Amino acid sequence: MTKKPFVGQSAIANSLLDLVYTDVCGPLNTPARGGYSYFTTFTDDHSRYGYVYLMRYKSEAFGMFKEYRLEVENQTGHKIKTLRSDRGGEYLSSEFIDYLKENEILFQWTPPRMPQLNEVAERRNRTLLDIIRSMMSFTELPPKHASYKYLRVWGSPAYVKRLVGDKLDSRSSLCRFIGYPKETTGYYFYDPSEQKIFVSRNVVLLEKGFPADNRRDEILLEESSEEPQQDNATSFEPSVPTDGVPVLRRWIRESQPHERYGFVGLTSQLDNGLRTYREAMSDIDSNKWLEAMKFEMDSMGSNQVWTLVDPPKGIKPVGCKLVYKHKLGADGEVTAFKARLVAKGYTQRPGVDFEETYSPVAMAKSIRILLVITIWYDYEIWQMDVKTVFLNSFVEEEIYMDQSKGFTSVGEEQKVCCLQRSIYGLKQASRSWNMHFDKVIRGYDFIKNEHDPCVYKKISGSSVAYLVFYVDDILLIENDVKMLGNIKAWLSTQFSMKDMGKASYILGIKIDRDRSRRMLGLT
Repeated sequence: MTKKPFVGQSAIANSLLDLVYTDVCGPLNTPARGGYSYFTTFTDDHSRYGYVYLMRYKSEAFGMFKEYRLEVENQTGHKIKTLRSDRGGEYLSSEFIDYLKENEILFQWTPPRMPQLNEVAERRNRTLLDIIRSMMSFTELPPKHASYKYLRVWGSPAYVKRLVGDKLDSRSSLCRFIGYPKETTGYYFYDPSEQKIFVSRNVVLLEKGFPADNRRDEILLEESSEEPQQDNATSFEPSVPTDGVPVLRRWIRESQPHERYGFVGLTSQLDNGLRTYREAMSDIDSNKWLEAMKFEMDSMGSNQVWTLVDPPKGIKPVGCKLVYKHKLGADGEVTAFKARLVAKGYTQRPGVDFEETYSPVAMAKSIRILLVITIWYDYEIWQMDVKTVFLNSFVEEEIYMDQSKGFTSVGEEQKVCCLQRSIYGLKQASRSWNMHFDKVIRGYDFIKNEHDPCVYKKISGSSVAYLVFYVDDILLIENDVKMLGNIKAWLSTQFSMKDMGKASYILGIKIDRDRSRRMLGLT
């Protein structure tokens, strides 16, 4: 005896959600990211619009259906009337059946070994698997991913079991992991005490430590003095305060950064920045540093960042300092000497010197999406830089700051700076600048993106422009050269701008573009 054929076509439901097909597929041999080995689909018979949900276990099908029902009924205004599935155990639980009865949903089970009656769900699953197989075949990837459990952090310290030695000797030696042998199982290790390389699998790897530096340096809370210290001590007798006020001692404590900042700390040391004004003046490039400092202070004066006033009673001014940094190009070469006057924001008091501080920046995925649009439609991509960016916005709070060492006004050394504009280091500086820029740019008919507050769009006829805003870096993506020129000219009237030309190096990423082949590389 053979199965009877299915003749003709089944009628399609008359309205949305009158009939919903569902099925579970899995387990897949290679779990998806997150450990998902199953997926379930829900397909409306009338519109054939479907949803896919990833699952770790088949038992999650009930929760996925509740999530699906809430979403589609809320969006369409219709109620699910009938749910059709096979006789999988995930659909036969009393909890699932009671839920369907409570919500007046008719449940239809297909007879055993008759997937033809659940044809919409079965076809949906097959289509999804065909897509996956086609993508895997196109990329020539293996059907299974190699396990990453064998991978170790290169250079990690490790305690390796010793093979020989006296019974009272240490049972392990401290070595460094350096690689994987092809001929056998285990790992390559370097023993610095014996200066040899060997293979072993009896090890305890210490991968959480930072291999580049195992020193535990003290971090002093006191700043290094920029003035030479006078040593006039003639005796060892302690000095006694004449006014009877006890001397407050400030203890030096040891502070250790989190392990995950190790590589950041190492890379930050690659730039030969200076800490103090005194160091800058004794550096081999002191003339260039002095020129950079003068440029920074001239910018403060031309922008009327502060006014000098007598220090109000009961007010503790915020400190400030000059920060020195080399600006590096795409190849790591020094392109400029930067001196930035920054406020010591850690001395500000919440509720007194500042309120809110949050300020968004453009998301990396937004930049990548726009770069893809640039390549696909062959748009222009340009970069601009806002000079002394935070000086463009005003401060709402009343903030007083000390004068910078080396640049105090003659005859007014005792006065303090009453800030009129934001400067680097203030906790609210980035927020003030972001709000000011947003107000200005929207006044030029730019529309803010709903999902990324630092991406703007402007449409004029057939011309379209995208603006990506990342603190002081601006990326312009447009399909009209004339419109690009107009926007750049307008930005230059609103802020002090520097035209960087066609984008080639943004946010530490080098851009290599081949317009003839519509290709763009990021390194």
